[in-house]
Amino acid sequence: MTVADVTLAVFTLLNSLRFLAYVPQIAKALKDQSGAEAISFGTWWLFLVSHLSAMAYAIVNQGDWAMAILFLSNVVGCGVIIAIAGWKRSQHRRLRLTTADGVAVSFADYRLATRKRRRPGLHWRRQI
Repeated sequence: MTVADVTLAVFTLLNSLRFLAYVPQIAKALKDQSGAEAISFGTWWLFLVSHLSAMAYAIVNQGDWAMAILFLSNVVGCGVIIAIAGWKRSQHRRLRLTTADGVAVSFADYRLATRKRRRPGLHWRRQI
């Protein structure tokens, strides 16, 4: 086994693991209730464009379709995160409400504040 074979194997392994690393970020973005404010669009777009350029390099300069497919999987992962964050942010903006005193709250916060909590023998509403 040559050094080139070892570096290719390590590259393939780590890029495959990198694709799997998108899964927890996607799961957190899907569960997020605050409009995915912790996700930086600039950073994820930079990752996406960087993977696209690496994919183009792999195809045009190296003629290596296997490497290009690895980078394509990273492009897909970044794209999914960007899409979920965009969806969550637009949803969050749309669901903002204004209370009587003019303070803006999200729909999720409003629902939590006004939801009835049931306990055996006791019914009450949570106050804001």
